[in-house]
Amino acid sequence: MSDTTGTGPSGAGCAETGVAGAETGVAVRGAETGVARTALLVAAARAIETHRPDALARDPYAEHFVRAAGGCTGWPLHPDDVPGGEDDPLWGRLGRYFALRTRVLDDHLGHAAHSGERQVVLLGAGLDTRALRLPWPEGTVVYEIDQAPVLAFKQRVLDALPPVPGAAERRILAADVREDWAGPLKEAGFDPTQRTAWLAEGLFLYLPAAAEARILADLHAHSAPGSSLAYEIKLGLETAAVRDSPVYADTRERLGIDLLDLFDTEPRPDSASTLAALGWRTETRTPFAHSRALGRGPMPEKNDALAANRWVFALK
Repeated sequence: MSDTTGTGPSGAGCAETGVAGAETGVAVRGAETGVARTALLVAAARAIETHRPDALARDPYAEHFVRAAGGCTGWPLHPDDVPGGEDDPLWGRLGRYFALRTRVLDDHLGHAAHSGERQVVLLGAGLDTRALRLPWPEGTVVYEIDQAPVLAFKQRVLDALPPVPGAAERRILAADVREDWAGPLKEAGFDPTQRTAWLAEGLFLYLPAAAEARILADLHAHSAPGSSLAYEIKLGLETAAVRDSPVYADTRERLGIDLLDLFDTEPRPDSASTLAALGWRTETRTPFAHSRALGRGPMPEKNDALAANRWVFALK
């Protein structure tokens, strides 16, 4: 990866860290550096949210990743560092979207674990710290799958912090989700005869349709009845007005992260229908439905960069 930086009022882009992935670690279409900085963008958003009095989710580890990355000088890590508050397109609106996504998927995994799913698999785990910060039932094992540089950077940061009593057992697996990950997962102790909670947060947005289809086929083949899955998608290509919206423009101009260039532009598969045909019960929701239910979070606006986002929940 090259050491690319961006400039702007909210700080420079991050230097190379070895981190790749939006939450994912996936390097796509030669855009490794841009994707790497996106992982840190999400971490900074979680750090800001952690300090809000009405936080949707709290991640005490997030700011440590941003500080350790280097080259992120000026990136906000506290709401007081964002003069525009929630009106700021980047750290307010987009940042709160990431916080909402974190909260909803936290709740989903918590429900799955307390319903008896003791295996949790994070596909493209990136800087996810759920194994450490969520209250897991005894005996829960969290498998974190990502590319080796991401996991090495993440572990270096975590090793410098105090250990967490009562955390789930973490099993770290260096693998590219576009290639063979199921075999190494079983070698790490994964039992496909047991119920599993699968999560692909911010993963499929960056992958070609064929890779998404392969991942879901492998996942289905390794899911016992009662297993669950949550993942994020975008519904097709957005209009020119949406692509020019402040969320995309500010992220590009202020941080040097061109999200539109990182998203895969192929027509997206209807993965929810595919899963349904395989016997999964699926439900697709908008982020705004969760904002309304929780009483906070982003709401629809004109030419909205968030309008095409959907969260899919499935149960086998």
